[in-house]
Amino acid sequence: MENRIIIGNMKMYMNISDIKYYLNDIEGKITNNVILAPTSIYIPYFLDKNYNIAIQNVYYEENGPYTGEISVSQIKNMGIDYVIIGHSERRKYFFETDNDIFKKVIKSLNNNLKVIICIGEENNINKLEVLQKQLKILSNIDNKYQDNIIIAYEPVWAIGTGVIPSNDDISNTTDYIKKYVLNKFNLNLKVIYGGSINEDNISLLVKIDNIDGFMIGGSCTKSDKFLKIISIINEFDK
Repeated sequence: MENRIIIGNMKMYMNISDIKYYLNDIEGKITNNVILAPTSIYIPYFLDKNYNIAIQNVYYEENGPYTGEISVSQIKNMGIDYVIIGHSERRKYFFETDNDIFKKVIKSLNNNLKVIICIGEENNINKLEVLQKQLKILSNIDNKYQDNIIIAYEPVWAIGTGVIPSNDDISNTTDYIKKYVLNKFNLNLKVIYGGSINEDNISLLVKIDNIDGFMIGGSCTKSDKFLKIISIINEFDK
């Protein structure tokens, strides 16, 4: 089996001393299927080590008076290949709309960035309708870009709560997403799961055979826990 994608979304955690310790601890232990997404100001430290890097957000304008934002050209010039778009925390705290996310996706793909598009329901009420609505952003995307798109299915109610869906639920939802985007938009996409993944439950989650990888949040900021998670996934995929 091909090694599955492992994304470590570090969010707004860790300071510079934490980062230096972290980098020292993971050196030589991160495999090629791992993508690290540090807080943006710390990205150069990771790029110096030649890790696969994702930025946690992007803006859809090329340049201009947009204090605090980062453009795709700036990202490309830094040597970053991946961008996380539409995370539920961006939707919730920064009021990002589906239209904002669509513009970010288009801008990124047109500039040869690989996009990790986050979707997920807040509860199990009308779950499939919610996912369909969020996936509409794919409606005008040419399938020539499909290798540069990863869907991260992260049920909002599972993020940071310690509660995760059953394996059957994740598998069924993953299957639904893959079939929906193929039939509706002619896109054959990889789908990964995220939400309260840790070193204790990953041994169960790796058994979901139609999942193409995992997005890890808080646990990825602890080097020992993250390395254990990586080891378990890669060992299972051998």
